[in-house]
Amino acid sequence: MERRILGGTGISVSEYAFGAMMLGQWGNPDHDEGVRMLRTALDAGVNFWDTADMYSHGENERIVGKALKGRRDDVVLATKGFFRMGDDPNQGGLSRRWLTRALDDSLRRLDTDYIDLYQVHRPDPTTDIEETLSVLTDFVRAGKVRAIGSSDFPAEQIVEAQWVAEKRGLARFRAEQPPYSIFNRAIEAAVLPTAQKYGMGVLTWSPLASGWLSGRYTKPSDVDLSEGRKTLQVHKFDPALPANAVKFEAIAQLKKLADDLGRPLTHLATAFVRAHPGVTSAIIGPRTPAQLDDLLAGADLVLDAEVLDRIDEIVPPGTDLNPAEKDYTPPALADKHLRRR
Repeated sequence: MERRILGGTGISVSEYAFGAMMLGQWGNPDHDEGVRMLRTALDAGVNFWDTADMYSHGENERIVGKALKGRRDDVVLATKGFFRMGDDPNQGGLSRRWLTRALDDSLRRLDTDYIDLYQVHRPDPTTDIEETLSVLTDFVRAGKVRAIGSSDFPAEQIVEAQWVAEKRGLARFRAEQPPYSIFNRAIEAAVLPTAQKYGMGVLTWSPLASGWLSGRYTKPSDVDLSEGRKTLQVHKFDPALPANAVKFEAIAQLKKLADDLGRPLTHLATAFVRAHPGVTSAIIGPRTPAQLDDLLAGADLVLDAEVLDRIDEIVPPGTDLNPAEKDYTPPALADKHLRRR
């Protein structure tokens, strides 16, 4: 497994990161199997693990904590805070009040006394970025956190955070975690170049485009909207929507390209993400040992210019095949009252 440095921090991380989101009630409920999967990945060279407090409402962090026992020094551990963890509106967001509680809760669930990379899971329009960076800086100075990062931040908010950190003498975001796949390429236009400009590491999530690039879906009848997360994210999967219907033709072309390489589609998809010079690590999120084995087997694939050019023809650079799949919508677009007098 190749290693890269995370955003100038000096921390050496694998080019695959194990995204543990599917371990627990959201995916694989077997804690022992989840622990074995994490340790199998570690033994294969995947030393970068990513989780979040809200995954399976804390259960995920507890599984990761079990896997860390006896191996803590071998793992670069990342977690995230922001999403509401209770009924009270103050049990979420990026305020000093909440993040202080959220970090302590994560440390307890993970059974560790420090986090290598603590990330804010989404922008918070109700909290000044200086307030957020101030408390994150205190975490670093207290030794609870080694480095800080953002997730799903638009390019302009990445820039704002960097400027505020410099102006106020605060710790700055050293990493950004955006979605990135052959089907979701919008970050190539501004987010990746901005992260590169500020020397930030980038760990990308969903290289298989929420499963579209797993090889499982080749025709509309393969999509069952009554199972799993498809019931909650119909807009990402409903084949009746034109933005999803076009995916099947793209999959057919990508599958042929992968076949020509003698590889499964999953290997082509993950290799594409790792090929971008702005990407530090690609987060893989296996639910089963078989899925993990397949993804690990693809770690050696390097795509040449001819293959990357062909992918650009199938899905043009900077393009999201389904723009509605964005997981963060700025308030100015989400709230119509902000656009009307």
